[in-house]
Amino acid sequence: MKCDPTLYRAAEPSLAVKPRLIRHLFLPPLIIALMVGLGFIGFWTSEHFGIRSLGENGQRQLELHARAVESEISKYTYLPSLLELETSVPQLLADPTPEHRQTVNDYLEGLNRRSRSRAIYVMDTTGRVMATSNWRDVDSYLGEDLSFRAYFKDAVRGQPGRFYGIGSTNGEPGYYLAHGLEEHGKIIGVAVVKVRLEAMEERWQRARLEAFVSDENGIIILSSDPARRLKSVIPLSDEVKEKLARSLQYYWFPLNELQPLARETLAEGVEKLTFPANSELQPDEDDISYLAQTRLLSDTPWNFTLLTPLQDLRREAINQGILVAVAFALFAFLLIAWNERRKVLATRLAAREALQEANSQLERRITERTADLRASNERLKSQIRERRQAEETLRRAQDELVQAGKLAAIGQMSTSIAHELNQPLAAMRTLSGNTVRFLERGQLDVASTNLKTINDLIDRMGRITASLRSFARRGDNKGQASLGKAVDAALQVLGARVENTALQIHRQFADVQLLIDQTRLEQILVNLIGNALDAMHAQPQPQLWLEGEEFNGKYRLRVRDNGHGIDAEARKHLFEPFFTTKPGEQGLGLGLTLSASLAAATGGHLGVEHPAGGGTTFVLSLPLVSPLSAEPI
Repeated sequence: MKCDPTLYRAAEPSLAVKPRLIRHLFLPPLIIALMVGLGFIGFWTSEHFGIRSLGENGQRQLELHARAVESEISKYTYLPSLLELETSVPQLLADPTPEHRQTVNDYLEGLNRRSRSRAIYVMDTTGRVMATSNWRDVDSYLGEDLSFRAYFKDAVRGQPGRFYGIGSTNGEPGYYLAHGLEEHGKIIGVAVVKVRLEAMEERWQRARLEAFVSDENGIIILSSDPARRLKSVIPLSDEVKEKLARSLQYYWFPLNELQPLARETLAEGVEKLTFPANSELQPDEDDISYLAQTRLLSDTPWNFTLLTPLQDLRREAINQGILVAVAFALFAFLLIAWNERRKVLATRLAAREALQEANSQLERRITERTADLRASNERLKSQIRERRQAEETLRRAQDELVQAGKLAAIGQMSTSIAHELNQPLAAMRTLSGNTVRFLERGQLDVASTNLKTINDLIDRMGRITASLRSFARRGDNKGQASLGKAVDAALQVLGARVENTALQIHRQFADVQLLIDQTRLEQILVNLIGNALDAMHAQPQPQLWLEGEEFNGKYRLRVRDNGHGIDAEARKHLFEPFFTTKPGEQGLGLGLTLSASLAAATGGHLGVEHPAGGGTTFVLSLPLVSPLSAEPI
């Protein structure tokens, strides 16, 4: 019997693989999601009912410990009013003699010892402590002015004073109960009892109970954890902090806010808080969660808060959630075990393909990134080369501008220089001709005198050309310069213009050594003095002041003239390149720009002032080589 082979033909590969991929992609995440969801539901249910149970038990504990605090506070409330029955107290307030004060001191000392309070003292209506139980101590309250305390202000008005604060004398915290002492219906003083409540904190710590008491300002005044004491459970504004600081209620403590890592309100007066583990009770925990239950204490504006740790409850809830998730995982494993082999094969195939694709994408991204980095590196190198070339070009251009300024100044002085040289040359021509005739006549003494005069004229011409040659050569940013020599050289370069204008020069500066090249200092001075001469060309009596002073390791030279000054519009562009108020043939507009640049290159500064009396003052400030020691010249 033959069988039809088409009956057992295998399905197409695409139709056989696609359902496997669907199961592979969606079934495991679905199982994991169900595991997580059921585990979370188990955890939440266990935690919810556990917190409810802890809340019911905590409510009983809260009531018990709150009543203990109320009892501790209320057992001292009668004590201040008891002093009204002691006749020596009104006598002291009426007649504060040393005998009466000592009698009351002894009485208060005995009463304080029997009542086991911290201190008992009596104040007059001005807030001055008249007698106290700790009169023997070094930090006694006797004579202290406590009128700024809130409990005194309430008691002196006839109201019961209740106050928790830190003592301004010894910095010791305590609970103060104040009562106004009356006589014939009039308040004559205030009795105060200070009670220490730290014993309750010690009992809480021995019982491993976590709790704290916050006062009317939201400040924790009692706490089983010392790290939480004197911290705020509510946000305090800067104004409130300043007010509390002025009252000295909490001495100088910063009153930082106790900020939990997480806060969840479960009901009125019930919260779930999470704190970092910084207390001594849980030194090994990372974060600690508490069930916080709060109750208002009777006859006080204070709140008692009981903190119940939730670590054990959370661990139990986590275990319950894990058990639910594991049970569901086992059930799901039994359901899919029969298809595991085919699922594993499909998973391997998909994993291999995904790995190959990931490798291909990674190699392609690495290649693209490498090419981008190489191109970026080349662009960066090109930009660095261009910037260096630009800096070098700028440096050369600055040097050329400096030299051009010098040559421009020399060009402007060429007429004066020619006049200076023509005079000695004409004199030398006349003297040389006369000398020949005197030699022929045998008048050797006259000929010798003419030759000496010719020699002096040659020296004069040499000084003129030497100053021009020194001014024209290129300078350097480094070096030292003598201010006196620079001024003399600048005046020599401008000698013809100075003589033609009948200039009167006032020299009031010291010959100091400055950190600048000599030539560059001379060029700056030539520019400044030349500008002053230009400004005073129409002045019938031109005057130039050169005044210097030392200031903060620098020397300031003021070059002041009595010229026409500078108008307001020109002042805006005074140091801009190629800006000038002179005709085009008399200036390039580079003198002040180059002078300011040369001064700045050495750490100095060139500025301008406009005196109210007229004229212009340029202020040149340059660093000194050493402190000022030279005399003014």
